[in-house]
Amino acid sequence: MSTTGILTMMRFIVRRNWLRMLIWLVVLAGMIPLVIDSQRELFPTQEARDAYAQVANTPAIAALTGLPYAAGTLGGILNIKLWMTLAVALSLAVVFLVTRNGRAEEEGGRTELLRAGVLGRHAYSLANLIVFTVFAAIVGLACSALAISQGLPAGGSVFMGASFVGVALVFLGIAAVTGQLTTTSRGANALASAVLAVAYLIRAGADVEADDDRAAWFTWLSPIGWGQQMRSYGENLWWPFIVCVVVAVLLCCIALALERRRDLGAGILPDRVGRRGASAFGRTQLGLTLRLQRSSIIGWTVGILVGALFFGGVATAMANLLTGDNPIAQAFIGESKDVLDGLLGFFTMANALLVAAFALQSSDTIRSEESTGRAEAQWSSAISRIRWAGVRMIVPAVLSLILLALSGAAIGLAFGAAVGDASQAPRFMVASIAYWPSILLVIGVVVLCAALIPRAASAVTWGLYGVAVVLSMFGDLFGLPDWVVRNTPFTAVPRLGQDFAALPLIVLTALAIVAGAFGLWRLRTRDMTSA
Repeated sequence: MSTTGILTMMRFIVRRNWLRMLIWLVVLAGMIPLVIDSQRELFPTQEARDAYAQVANTPAIAALTGLPYAAGTLGGILNIKLWMTLAVALSLAVVFLVTRNGRAEEEGGRTELLRAGVLGRHAYSLANLIVFTVFAAIVGLACSALAISQGLPAGGSVFMGASFVGVALVFLGIAAVTGQLTTTSRGANALASAVLAVAYLIRAGADVEADDDRAAWFTWLSPIGWGQQMRSYGENLWWPFIVCVVVAVLLCCIALALERRRDLGAGILPDRVGRRGASAFGRTQLGLTLRLQRSSIIGWTVGILVGALFFGGVATAMANLLTGDNPIAQAFIGESKDVLDGLLGFFTMANALLVAAFALQSSDTIRSEESTGRAEAQWSSAISRIRWAGVRMIVPAVLSLILLALSGAAIGLAFGAAVGDASQAPRFMVASIAYWPSILLVIGVVVLCAALIPRAASAVTWGLYGVAVVLSMFGDLFGLPDWVVRNTPFTAVPRLGQDFAALPLIVLTALAIVAGAFGLWRLRTRDMTSA
C-alpha cells in the first residue's frame, strides 16, 4: 500500500522536530497572556477601549493588522494587536517545517534511503502533513486556552485560535505543492513565502478599500482574509474556517497527485539549463556565494524596499492618531521628543530588523553548506576555511549596508512625498545606516554559533533573533523593565529623534569583531560536522 509505514514515519518526524515545534509553540502561545496583560493596563476602562476602536478604524491600521472587529472589547483589541502576527508566523512555521521534512529530505537523498525499506510511496509525505497539521492545531488550542484563562470570552477565544490555524493549514497545503514543483528546498520555501506575501498584500489592499463594495470582495482572494472573516470576539463566523480546511485538503491532494507523477528527486517545474562553464568571476568564492544567494538577495531587496516605502507613506497618518493622551503612543515613540520623529524612528528600527533577518539568513549558509556536504568539496581545495567563511561574512555585511542605505532613502522619499518635502532621504539614510553595527553583531553571532554549536546553530541564532525582535518591537508595550528593553542590539542604537551617542555603536562593532574573529578561529580548528 502507498501508506505502509506511515505511523513509523510520524514518530520519526516528531522525534526529529519536537524541539523546533516546542519553540514555536512557546513563542507564539506565550505572546497571548503578555499582550492581554499589557492591553488591560493600557485600556483599563471601556472609554479607553472605545477611543482605541476609533483609532483602529483607519486605513493605515487596517493595512497593517486587518479590519477591526469588536475593537471596543479586550478580545477585539487582542485581535488587532496580535492576530496578524500569529497568522503569518504560524503559516511561515508550517511552510518551513513541511519543506524541511519534505523537499529538503528528498534533496539530501535521505528520502531515497527511507523508500528503500518497507515504506509506501506516499507514507512519508502524508506523515509530514499530518504531524504539522496536528502541530498547528495544538498551537491554536494553546492560544485559545491561554486567552480563556485570562478571562476572555470562551467562544471568541476558540474562534480566534481556529482562525489563524485555518490560515496556517492553507499554507501547509501550499508548501506541500511547492515542494513538488521545485527541486530544492530553497525554491519551495521561496515560492510558498511569495504566495504568503501576495496574500498579505491583497488582504491589505482589500481592507484599505473596505468601504468600497467593488474592492472589498478582493479579501476573498487571500487565505489571510478568510481567517480574518471569522470575526472572532465579534460575530464568530464558522464557515470561513470550513473554506480554509477544504482548500487545504484540496491542496494536499494535489501535492500527492503531483508526487505520483514525478520521479524521486525531480520537480514538476523543469530546471533551467545553465551555461557550459562558469565565468572567471563565477569561479571565485565571492562569485559562487553571490550566485548561490542571487534569488534570496533579489527577494529580500524587493520586500525590504516595499516595506520601507509603506513605512514612510503611513507615518504621518499614524502620528496624527498617536498625539494627545493616546495610551499606545509611548510604546511607539519611546524616548523621542517628537511623536512623528519617534514613530519614524520606530519604523526605521523595524526596517533594520528586516535587514538583519536577511543578513542572518545569508550568513547562516556557513552552516547549511557544511551540513549538506557542499563545504567539504571546497575545503578540500586550496582555499582555507577562514577565507571560505570570511567571504560568507563579507557578502551579508556589505549587502546589509547597501540595503540599509537604500531602504532608509525609501522611507525618506515616501515620507517626503507625504509631507511635500523632497529633502528627507539623507536624514533617513543616516538613521538607517546607524543600525549597521547591530547587523554586524548578528553576523558575528551566526559565525560564532556555527563554530561552537554547529548542529544547533541555526535554531539558536534564529531564536536569539526572535527574542531581539520581541524585545525591540514590543518590549515597551509589554511593560518590560527598561534595562531589558534598552540593551538589545537594536534598541541600544539611538533612534531618529533621540540624541546621538557614539558609544553604543562602538561597543556593538567591537562585540561583532570579537564574535566573528573567535568564530573564524574555532571554525578553523574544529572537525567538520554533518547535519
